[in-house]
Amino acid sequence: MSTTPGPTDAPSDRWHEDLLGPDFQSRDLHLGPDPEGEGDAVATVVRHRPPGDDADFSGRPALLWVSGMTDYFFQEHVARHFHEHGYAFYAVDLRKCGRARQDGQRWHYSADLANYFPDLTASLSLITEAGHPSLTPIAHSTGGLVAALWLDRLRRTSPARHNRIGGLILNSPWLDMQYPDWLVRLLRPALKAFGAKLPNLKIPGGNLGTYGASIHSSRHGEWDFDTRMKPLGGHPKYVIWLRAVLAGQAKVHRGEVDVGVPALTLCSTKSYLGQPYSAASDTADTVLDVNQIQRWAPALGQDMTVAALDGARHDVFLSLPHAREEALTTSTRWLDERARGTGDQGVS
Repeated sequence: MSTTPGPTDAPSDRWHEDLLGPDFQSRDLHLGPDPEGEGDAVATVVRHRPPGDDADFSGRPALLWVSGMTDYFFQEHVARHFHEHGYAFYAVDLRKCGRARQDGQRWHYSADLANYFPDLTASLSLITEAGHPSLTPIAHSTGGLVAALWLDRLRRTSPARHNRIGGLILNSPWLDMQYPDWLVRLLRPALKAFGAKLPNLKIPGGNLGTYGASIHSSRHGEWDFDTRMKPLGGHPKYVIWLRAVLAGQAKVHRGEVDVGVPALTLCSTKSYLGQPYSAASDTADTVLDVNQIQRWAPALGQDMTVAALDGARHDVFLSLPHAREEALTTSTRWLDERARGTGDQGVS
């Protein structure tokens, strides 16, 4: 699949052809001054709306793909699948990520995960104002942590908006540090001190090299994504950002997060961490500890289903064909049964 941007003369705050081609459109949401002082904050929403195939588009329940860090939306096969099964598919590149990053901004730089909440609230408003009866986020990795925290805030502060949420699908959410407990205990006070004194100190990109090698077509994978927006080894991260992630995870661990809607968590059955690429990398999560995902996901709400998929990668929808199809089938069935409230219809 090609993700090379194409020229467009359309204003960025109106729907225009996206870099994924004519079946996809995107538009920018301008969110005001960036709280970290890096110009203006912008989120970019993408939708899959094939020309001539949209008679009932606004009446469909909507999905919103929320990417993780060192990521942007390029998984067009996922959009096509859900469109074929009766859903309106949207995605958002959050501020400083992917399409939304502005010149001079540090990739994914944020001092507080709550800074992403306006991006998600503005996306929700855009989608529901278009007529869609409900919205279900599909949130990956760090995006899964952000989406869970956002839904908890929305539930407490804006019930009317929260009532438009049909459910939540988490794709390998980052709910704990994938390191030994003793190391994390040392890391927390160190980051608290460094975050105050050296917030801009760079830290490694997240040990994504094995994962990147397993999925990109230039190495061992099949996906042709833009390595400027998603470098194989990860973008540089900063101490202040990691401190924000730890603070969000701590809320989950203290039982302070309730997404308030039915939720499905997808993950692999096994992890393969800290190893160079091998064939084993293609059938495991090489980024996060899946035992931690399965431990903490049920803490996010009273109606949580956890589905561990044999052979899945970190992004379960980028897995090899068998696990990828299981991820799509499981998600669609769950949506039909729960988010739509239509009973046990299975996959259409």
